[in-house]
Amino acid sequence: MKVSNETKIGALAAVAITLLILGFNFLKGKNLFQKKATMYMTFTKVEGLNVADGIKINGLRVGSVEALDESDADVSGVVVSFQLTRGINIPKDSYGKITSAPLGSTSINITLGSSNEFLADGDTLKGIDSKSMMDDLQDRIEPTMQNVNKALLSLDSTIRKINSTIDEQAQQNIATALREIAQTTQRLNDLLEPGKGALSKSLDHVESVASNIRQNNDSINQIIGNLNTVSRQLASSNLNGVVSSLDQSILQLNNLLKNINEGKGTIGKLAKDEQLYKQLNSTTNSLNILLQDLRLHPKRYINVSVFGKKDKSGPLMTALPDSSANQ
Repeated sequence: MKVSNETKIGALAAVAITLLILGFNFLKGKNLFQKKATMYMTFTKVEGLNVADGIKINGLRVGSVEALDESDADVSGVVVSFQLTRGINIPKDSYGKITSAPLGSTSINITLGSSNEFLADGDTLKGIDSKSMMDDLQDRIEPTMQNVNKALLSLDSTIRKINSTIDEQAQQNIATALREIAQTTQRLNDLLEPGKGALSKSLDHVESVASNIRQNNDSINQIIGNLNTVSRQLASSNLNGVVSSLDQSILQLNNLLKNINEGKGTIGKLAKDEQLYKQLNSTTNSLNILLQDLRLHPKRYINVSVFGKKDKSGPLMTALPDSSANQ
């Protein structure tokens, strides 16, 4: 059997229209091939709620909004029709509430009750109006503003009481104190005036010293390095041995001085024995006389001439005056 082109075109158009209807309903949240129950909720206002918005229980999407209709000619309420896409038992004492996320879509959240009786197809669920974000914010701010107003009123009353209790003398004292504060501030400004104030000059001097330190930073680092080197050398040297040797030498010197003071040894006897000192002095004097006599009368002791006369003068008995002492 041959099918005409007109029949093919008609069948193709029917399939396309069917797919269009199915797709449109799918975008609206309707599934024509799934069994569903239609229920209703009534709200005073449904701001932000649209057809195909989700119905959620504990965050799980269980259906979608099917239609929004007025409850009467005065629009005293809005009837929301929704379909359940899951087999959920909803107790009769449950209620729904419209919620909207700041950056998300609006949905209806159903809070399940505790009744043993469940809603059936076509039943109406209780709807509770929820406040918008601005209304909620206003409700939160309003108590704070009331407290602020009360605080302002109390502050104003306190200021008035203070003004009424302060007499003229007290006001003059306050004015004097304010003038003194202004004078003190002016003096401080004079001290801090760049180039003229004493404190400013002191800061300039400090800056100059700091600049000199920065300029001589390399020299300072070199000096510190030299000190570190000397410290390391002293630490590595046998300083304890040197100190120990010095202690021993001092001890020996003390013993020697002690022996001299006690008259021990040759030096001690010379220092303490007066008779020995006199004998040495007498011997030295005699030796001096002998040497002077030898110098004045050499022929008396050494005869170097065969024909010379013998020196018959008497020997020198006392030492001659020291000529070097008179010069």
